[in-house]
Amino acid sequence: METDVRPNLGEDGTLVIRARGGEARGYPDGGIFAWKGMPYAAAPVGARRFRAPQPAEPWDGVRDCREFGPIAPQGQSPAVPIDRAFKIDEDCLSINVWAPRPDGTPRPVMVWIHGGAYCLGSAAQTIYDGRHLAETGDVVLVSFNYRVGALGFLDLSGFSTADTVFESNCGLRDQIAALEWVRDNIDAFGGDPSAVTVFGESSGAGSITTLMTCPSAEGLFHRAIAQSPPATSVYGAERAKTVAERFLELLSIDPEDAGDLLTTDLELLVKASDDLVNEIPTRIPGTLAMAPVVDRDLVPHYPVAAFQKGYAHRIPLIIGSNKDEASIFKFMKSPLMPVSAQSVEAMLQLLADDHPDISATKLAEIMSAYPDHAKPSGALALSRDAAFRMPTLWIADAHCRHSPTWVYRFDHATPMLKAARIGAGHATELPYVFGNFGTLNVDPTFWLGGRKAAMEVAGRIQRRWLAFARHAVPAALDGSKHWAPYEEERRSTLLIDSADTLVSDPDHGLRVAWGNDVMGFN
Repeated sequence: METDVRPNLGEDGTLVIRARGGEARGYPDGGIFAWKGMPYAAAPVGARRFRAPQPAEPWDGVRDCREFGPIAPQGQSPAVPIDRAFKIDEDCLSINVWAPRPDGTPRPVMVWIHGGAYCLGSAAQTIYDGRHLAETGDVVLVSFNYRVGALGFLDLSGFSTADTVFESNCGLRDQIAALEWVRDNIDAFGGDPSAVTVFGESSGAGSITTLMTCPSAEGLFHRAIAQSPPATSVYGAERAKTVAERFLELLSIDPEDAGDLLTTDLELLVKASDDLVNEIPTRIPGTLAMAPVVDRDLVPHYPVAAFQKGYAHRIPLIIGSNKDEASIFKFMKSPLMPVSAQSVEAMLQLLADDHPDISATKLAEIMSAYPDHAKPSGALALSRDAAFRMPTLWIADAHCRHSPTWVYRFDHATPMLKAARIGAGHATELPYVFGNFGTLNVDPTFWLGGRKAAMEVAGRIQRRWLAFARHAVPAALDGSKHWAPYEEERRSTLLIDSADTLVSDPDHGLRVAWGNDVMGFN
């Protein structure tokens, strides 16, 4: 007779788990349980502002985990719809777990890293609700908040003094702390700490491709899924210091008084951060104000170069981009990506200035791959490839030489998104991955139909992602198209649409035109 090793349910249907920090009360959510708002690190406030996270203090008694923790300080943006009821606070380093009732059988763990251009976003966004994936796939699903904007990705380390120390890449350090929490605690929730898959989109995916080159993150995850990673949006210390100087200027703080930032009002910091977010990509098209920095400490190399030199963690990887990445930035009039012919040409010229070894002939070859670059459609395509598609292919070409790699291109779009000329725009794959459609206040996705086809596409994506988390191979055992690994000889790429197709080197012309020399801002 087998012994029931499952934690006992309370009379109210809740489930208390004993983690290392203390006891946590989870609540039923469909056929599983959810624990929200558990601290994975101490509050990064006061003297800890702009510093690496420190371990959270254990708590006494049973912590009630019904609600999400506060979201990281940030401005409001239509690009990232966040419920205004959520509290914004510097004490934001919390983690969430969705899991079946633990029964003694370790389950695969999937850890989501949200996107938002390194300046926006929260694990509490409805689209990232983990119930469906955890219940459908019988996995443990984890999400967490990390510092964004100036508090997470502004490099002030050049202004450190004997009295005040600033550290680089605080947001990345938060992510590593969250993964360490998973390593140390997830077994209590029924998760297998030796089978952790990180997955993320946009800057969340860019964080993943960066973490894959960080020695201190090695061993914390065992496979990775990078959805539309802006992998070349990682900058050198000199450029990062220039941005930090501008941040101080916006706050009217002299560099020698940078320590005043530790007591500056939070609203003023967020306002200056938002101003930078809009100013920098407008002044230097194709760049982000704040992003991971090659500090030669946490991040020792430019990530794509590290992949090409074989320094990346040798783990299975799924990586891909969307067919029409840039369209949503034009639709929302966002400055984060150049979308006009003039701004795209300015981006290329600035890239050339950053890389004096790149000849005018090479730039002409790239431009020739976009014969309509002077038109809106051509400008969008060029911007898309510079930001997302080529970084994806550069990483895939490098990583497949020593680790299993699968490449996809998400092509599916509902009739409404096609009519709006968004198509398979940036982030449009998210509801398919999580199975959470209709999370916008007014969601036009299915106004012109297409729900049945979308549900079928979503089912295939989820089965592949879940199989990868469980077996390290994205095989949907449902008669779906076989997804061959990506190898340099064939460059097999899964085109995800109403029907999946496997194509060899679908972007051959663009790939050849750009070449293997990484084009990214230093």
